[in-house]
Amino acid sequence: MQANDWAPEHCRALQDYLALGMSFAEIAREINARFGTAYSRNAAISRSKRMKLTAPKRAARPQPRLRIKAETSPKSGEIPSQRPVRPAAAPTPPVTRAEPVKLRCVGISPRLVSLIELEPSACRYPYGGDKDDEPITFCGHPQLPGSSYCAPHFQLTRGPGTESERAVAPVPLRLVQAA
Repeated sequence: MQANDWAPEHCRALQDYLALGMSFAEIAREINARFGTAYSRNAAISRSKRMKLTAPKRAARPQPRLRIKAETSPKSGEIPSQRPVRPAAAPTPPVTRAEPVKLRCVGISPRLVSLIELEPSACRYPYGGDKDDEPITFCGHPQLPGSSYCAPHFQLTRGPGTESERAVAPVPLRLVQAA
């Protein structure tokens, strides 16, 4: 329900509930139950602001107090001091160093050929372009038959699994005749 659709009796109920010190969530629930509406908490807040209503100050929630634990002396049984007992913190796991990431690389020295100089049978594995104004160059070594890459880069670009696991199934297309 939109905020502009508030009926006068809904506005009066909002005003009455605010005077009782109810929260906006409680007010929205009460108005919805009473009038069969679907106002949200935010709708009640917005409507009260447009009506220039202010909610009465609510009492701050009291902070939980720390319990005082009396310690007894092992010899005389008297209480030497009283200290607040803090809740026990969960034990922190020991810090372990992460293994350094092993970068995938190949033992080949790329020719760093530009796109214009790249021959049709040359490896198209890209290098560079990571930084601003850094040119993108390509490996340029002879391609592996049936691939765009040389043998070392072909192995580098293949993920785990067999070829059949990596193969993509063909997408069937259905021809539809235009009406």
